[in-house]
Amino acid sequence: VSFMDEGGFETYAQQVGDFIATNIFPYIPCMLAVDHSLTGGAFKKLGDLYEPEDISLIVLDSHTDAIPMSVMAGMIQYDIDTNPDTFHDRNDPFLYDRPDSYNASSFIYYLLAEKVVKPQNLYILGISDYPPKHAFRIKDQRVESYVNIFSELEQKGVTLLTKNDLLLSSSKVKSILSRIKTPYVYISIDLDIGARNGVEAVRFLERQGLNEKQIYRIIDLLKDLLSREVRLAGLDFTEINPRRAGRNNSTGTDQTYRITANIITRLLLGGLKTINA
Repeated sequence: VSFMDEGGFETYAQQVGDFIATNIFPYIPCMLAVDHSLTGGAFKKLGDLYEPEDISLIVLDSHTDAIPMSVMAGMIQYDIDTNPDTFHDRNDPFLYDRPDSYNASSFIYYLLAEKVVKPQNLYILGISDYPPKHAFRIKDQRVESYVNIFSELEQKGVTLLTKNDLLLSSSKVKSILSRIKTPYVYISIDLDIGARNGVEAVRFLERQGLNEKQIYRIIDLLKDLLSREVRLAGLDFTEINPRRAGRNNSTGTDQTYRITANIITRLLLGGLKTINA
């Protein structure tokens, strides 16, 4: 908590960007990371090295990651107060007297606020935390602050697609990706997009993500995007929890690393043979 409050995540994100500029560029960085906020440092530096208006950001994630800390804490407190089945701990110090800070659940908010990414060049796909319709009618300031974030994102021109959107219509996803006109794109994949569906080695498992075939279907659409004139500026896989990797669980053995390797080969290496075991 102290590390977060004192700007630790932003400092490390900046170090990632500096490393890319010094050691990798003009080659394409591919980052494997625990904390998703590191993506912000990589993307910001690449925006400087190219031009901010020349790069789109595609985020595949179960969470929107554009929620300020104070808003997130308020929404969690509301859930604790009203949901008897909440998995949150009322005594968690993370929830109280929090200053707004750059972290894994807010870094996109800062990328937008600092004009690092243009709203129309931001695509957040697969989210499961988009508020249900009834939430927009709840008269509680904590909920109102939360749902307003999503309304504001869409009003600014950010593309938000829920997990259900991805499952219901691949043609819709393909159509949206076809709108990308920037010469470069950065792809960030939060591996909790497959949480509790073969992917267990991730930090957050409260929401069930896409299954393996569904993930590959989206990756194939991203591959189609890169087969056009859009070039890849950078790629990352985040929110990995190595302590859970390869462990047995109630649904079998964790497949996080195998699926990640398959995504890389499918997206970048011409669809080489998929690793099944």
